Amino acid sequence: MPKHQNKTPKIFILFPDGVGLRNFAFTDFKKVGESQGFDITYWNNSVFDLEKEFGYSQLMIPTTKIHPKTPVINHARKRVELALSRKRFQDDVYPTYRFPLRWNNLKNIAKSAFVKFHERFSSHPKGWQQLMDQMNAAERSTDRYKLLKAQLEKHRPDLVFCTTQRATQGIAPILAARDLGIPTACWIYSWDNLPKGMTTIETDYYFVWSDLMKEQLLQYYPKVKEDQIFVTGTPQFEPHYDESLIVSRADFCSQYGLDPKRTYVCFSGDDMTTSPLDQYYLEDTAAAVRRLNQEGMNLGIIFRQVPVDHSGRYDQVLEAYADLITPIKPLWKPMGEQWNQIMPTKEDFALLVNTCHHSALVVNICSSMVFDFVIHNKPTIYPNYEQPQLKKGIRDIGQNYKYVHFRTMPKDAVVWAYEKEDIYQGIKDLIKHKENPVPVCHQWYGVINHPERPDHASERIWDGIGEILRMNSLKIN
Repeated sequence: MPKHQNKTPKIFILFPDGVGLRNFAFTDFKKVGESQGFDITYWNNSVFDLEKEFGYSQLMIPTTKIHPKTPVINHARKRVELALSRKRFQDDVYPTYRFPLRWNNLKNIAKSAFVKFHERFSSHPKGWQQLMDQMNAAERSTDRYKLLKAQLEKHRPDLVFCTTQRATQGIAPILAARDLGIPTACWIYSWDNLPKGMTTIETDYYFVWSDLMKEQLLQYYPKVKEDQIFVTGTPQFEPHYDESLIVSRADFCSQYGLDPKRTYVCFSGDDMTTSPLDQYYLEDTAAAVRRLNQEGMNLGIIFRQVPVDHSGRYDQVLEAYADLITPIKPLWKPMGEQWNQIMPTKEDFALLVNTCHHSALVVNICSSMVFDFVIHNKPTIYPNYEQPQLKKGIRDIGQNYKYVHFRTMPKDAVVWAYEKEDIYQGIKDLIKHKENPVPVCHQWYGVINHPERPDHASERIWDGIGEILRMNSLKIN
């Protein structure tokens, strides 16, 4: 039990949506917290029933109905934030983070006009604050806010820890906690979120992956002070260090219909926004593997599709290269009709760990999958060339590599494929050990994540929570 407490500290872990489940429900995060003496309740707004699935203590949030104005105000807030960053840093990368506005009907015209007005006239700190105040006032006026406040008054947690800063569903519960004087903390969900203007909620404290993210938080959000930030690493990668999850090659191949004599390249798919022509990069990878096999290699491809993509866009390639490509679907469950109601499962962690472990390398467009693989000392090929199918209205993948979070990347951390032929040559050189970007990639991983004991992120987060409780206890006393 934390030394400053005479009672067991009660911590609410807030899930505004399902994105935090992988980090904070499916890892050992809860077990680590309980071993440190915390009483943990999941304050659950996701469609995943943690009590039913795992027997975890949870308090369901009674309604998901946010104020109808909140999404449009938040969109304006994000655009203002990006415009502010463009002005502050004289950098044209920030407008590329914007999502397009819709002008296809009267309702969308009104919303888009509101956003454009504020982007034009409110792109200064005072304008940003006014939008935040408007959004918070809207959420405080809802019945949902009142119900959440009543839940907190009944249960009186010592701290509310929000598992993502991005979700509008998190605004009302955090406001309710702060209005009751309950300390609040927030996890910055992803390595690329801060430059993108994706911080929707404000809390008393923030937890980030790295010193780099701490610098960015102070840079983009001048209201935040250094003593409000805890650098912990991320639980996202912790399962890769758990050797008990790894099965033998024979068992893995048997379970998924793989040939144990083959060397496998993983192609990790991307979402439609990041890589709208992703299927053609899979095709180029398959063509390269077929050519290498004709030259005497014995290679296959494991295709791990992004879990929320059910477009069917890969089907033609999978059929044409059925002799080479084995799709292994992520173990996610549909919990509703919408894309954001497709939830991860605990079992998918083990699948991802073994996919990394039993593959020789990964081909992927610019995702953090590079870090999943480098933990297993496996290299990555990043394609960075245009497809001939690219036309107006389709996003070029090259834009992704220009984003702020890629500016930390040493050029030699991956093998770059600047044209189709480079995938063939990259796979050949990596398999024959003529090229090895892994040591440089490990250096990059140490910048993106906590450089010391990355498998201890959960422990550091709980240490930070304990420190917050001690600081607030001293303030009260």
